[in-house]
Amino acid sequence: MSEQALEDELALLKKQNAKLIKINNALMQRVEDSGENQYAPYTAFEHSVHLAEQVREKTQTLNETLAKLESSNRALKQANDTANLFKQRFIDAIESITEAFVLLDSDGRIILQNSNFASFWSESGLPIVEGANLKDLKELAKTRGIIRRASPGDNFASPVYQLSDDRWFQLNEHRTSEGGWVMIYTDITAIKNAESARYERGMAQKSLLLQNLIDNLSQGVVLISSQNKIEVWNMRFAQISQLSPNLLRAMPSTNNVQNLTELDLAPKSSTDNYYYTQTLMNGTVLEIRDHRLNNGKIIKTYSDITERHRYAESLRKSESWLRLITDNVPAMIAYIGEDLKYQFTNQVYVDWYGLPQGGLNGLELEQSRVHTNFTELKSYVDRALKGESVSFAMEEKNKQGEPCYLLKSYVPNRDSKGHVLGFFVLIRDITARRKDALALQKAHDQLEIRVQERTVQLQGLNDKLIVEVAERSQAQVNLHKAKSEAEFANSTKTKFLAAVSHDLLQPLNAAQLFTSSLMEKTLETHTKKLLGSVINSLDDLENLICTLVDISKLDAGVVKADKSSFKLSELLNNLASEYQQTSAQFKVKLHYVSSDLVVNSDSVLLARILRNFLSNAFRYASNGKVLLGCRRQGDHVSIEVWDNGMGIAQDQLQEIFKEFKRLKSSQSAFRNGLGLGLAIVDKISTVLEQPIMVNSTLGKGSVFSVKVPLGKISDLPQTVNPQNYILDNTALAKRKIWIIDNDATVCAGMAELLGGWDFIVTTATSLKHLQQQVNVVDDHADILIVDYHLDDGVNGLDVSNEINHLRDNILPVIMITANYSKELKNEVKANDVLLLNKPVKPMKLKTSMLYLLK
Repeated sequence: MSEQALEDELALLKKQNAKLIKINNALMQRVEDSGENQYAPYTAFEHSVHLAEQVREKTQTLNETLAKLESSNRALKQANDTANLFKQRFIDAIESITEAFVLLDSDGRIILQNSNFASFWSESGLPIVEGANLKDLKELAKTRGIIRRASPGDNFASPVYQLSDDRWFQLNEHRTSEGGWVMIYTDITAIKNAESARYERGMAQKSLLLQNLIDNLSQGVVLISSQNKIEVWNMRFAQISQLSPNLLRAMPSTNNVQNLTELDLAPKSSTDNYYYTQTLMNGTVLEIRDHRLNNGKIIKTYSDITERHRYAESLRKSESWLRLITDNVPAMIAYIGEDLKYQFTNQVYVDWYGLPQGGLNGLELEQSRVHTNFTELKSYVDRALKGESVSFAMEEKNKQGEPCYLLKSYVPNRDSKGHVLGFFVLIRDITARRKDALALQKAHDQLEIRVQERTVQLQGLNDKLIVEVAERSQAQVNLHKAKSEAEFANSTKTKFLAAVSHDLLQPLNAAQLFTSSLMEKTLETHTKKLLGSVINSLDDLENLICTLVDISKLDAGVVKADKSSFKLSELLNNLASEYQQTSAQFKVKLHYVSSDLVVNSDSVLLARILRNFLSNAFRYASNGKVLLGCRRQGDHVSIEVWDNGMGIAQDQLQEIFKEFKRLKSSQSAFRNGLGLGLAIVDKISTVLEQPIMVNSTLGKGSVFSVKVPLGKISDLPQTVNPQNYILDNTALAKRKIWIIDNDATVCAGMAELLGGWDFIVTTATSLKHLQQQVNVVDDHADILIVDYHLDDGVNGLDVSNEINHLRDNILPVIMITANYSKELKNEVKANDVLLLNKPVKPMKLKTSMLYLLK
């Protein structure tokens, strides 16, 4: 109960007590004055006793009520004191906080505030008293300009106010249970000032970092304003332009400093990202790009592309080498795309038809002036575009108008998916061969006619028999002579192609050395892709030349078998290991069964046969299985290669051994060849006198085998300790290499390649040239590399022997040559010289040099 209610109840009880006392006195007075009868006194006494009892009860009740009232008064006083103490403590609490505090009722009127709230509004001149409406105060403050800016709050941030005196306050609000508000104004001026300072420091730091970033760019960067003034630049720009940093800091106009530098500062185009190149007087090549901004300013970047420019020049030189090589191949070579337009012709091709270089490029096969009757070619062209290799002979007129017979071969070119992109054209002039064949046929026909005539006349002209026999003998002599001349012409041609291989492989070797050297350098992705294409083209050309040379050597009979006894496991283990590396690429599982048998054969030629078998198996058994194993047959062993590929039709089993004859390959096959592999295998088999056999089931697979005689264990060569061939991890750095080659281009290529491996290289075109550069007697060197064919009839073997004869310390020698003869191999082996054949693979050269440096 409240204090006022207790006081009202106490007054009511006192009034009732006074009334009861008054009634008691009146009753007692009436008893004393009454005397009506004899019993009146007793009755009055009894009545008074009864009244006294009632008065006592009422008095007791009144006393209890008074006691309760006194107790309530004490509790009320204690509660009042507690409330006052709590209120004072609350006031002290809100006064102790540094924030401005205010308590509002549900109508927004001030109930309670602390002194900080009053001082918050002290300079506003507004009435800050209890009962004032805070909303009206805010509107008045905004009107008077006291609140300069207000940021309304949301679910994630509280409202913020900026006052006219640059003070900042943050408002935190909370609803009371009665619908009012508790508000706290926090002074965040210091925080705001600290944030501004941090922001300025952050911007300054970012500006410094941005400048450091620009300064550390490999490109020269400059920002030119719309008034052509230099605003921002980096140190690389200062280095390239050779302008003073102090001059650049003055933000000069580009027109004023253009005469002080050879660097082009003027914008070249109104389009964005325009670029061009500039070559400085010191040979530096720059790529300059203009980047236009929306505000009219221009960012110019200067990139040093000198190395990339040199690489491009090297690629162009490699392309010219490739053109030089193909132009000197004694065959007509061309390439025709699937649109039947010429894309490439070598010099021999256009010379034969009397056309200028490139005169056929871009022309359609049917519309060109080369072929007067396209219908004769159309069937062969269609077959080539369907993926079939075709060879045919036809008569055409050369540039003098003379009729000639040409043997043409169309070899399709497929992409990785098996799609035909075009076809290669290889043409050989067989006019002389055709004339010889016609002469032979004519002689044969005439001979038959004469025989018949003489046989008829013999019955009646027996006396002329001796004369007729003489004429027949003479005809046979003429026939043999004509045949011999034809065989001599063919032999001369093949020997010429075999002999000229050195001159063809020499520039090819140089080109491959240059491209290998470039490949080991850090190149841009586009440049490296182009270089890879050049390397692939050189490899294809190498395979083409080597294949043609092999065919020529085999036809000329210069290849002889060098048979000896050896363990078959050594050859088969190497082949299995070699082809296991590429089996995953073609998704082929290679199974291999070794053999401890000793065979008698030429290991090099036998390996050539087995490699062709395995390559064909990989080509036609895509996603399949290949088995390499042996089967003993008496005193021979059959080395067999099985595959579960597409198989070969029975009527094609003999066709596959013909030149330029290939079957359709799978999409994941090796790079397409010329269809000469099995033709070479057939010729090598004839040289070895070891037959090859093939069995195949169409749709199931094929098996190719070669039958080799067994050898004797006693004939095996003495085994060399394998430890002698273990290559030490010899450091290549700073090793001195002497190179002698009469071709300066090969010298340059070798110097570039070996220099990239950190060798110290000295090149010379002759022994005299080398002696002019070094002291061949006393100077230190680690390896001597010498070409076999030098100028003036000198050979490299004699030069190496002469150098080592003069020295106390014998130099290890590597002989490089395009001569594949057995005699040279034996001579080099006898002189303890390491032999490498051209074109030299860089990795094989490096491995050989590591072996010599062990």
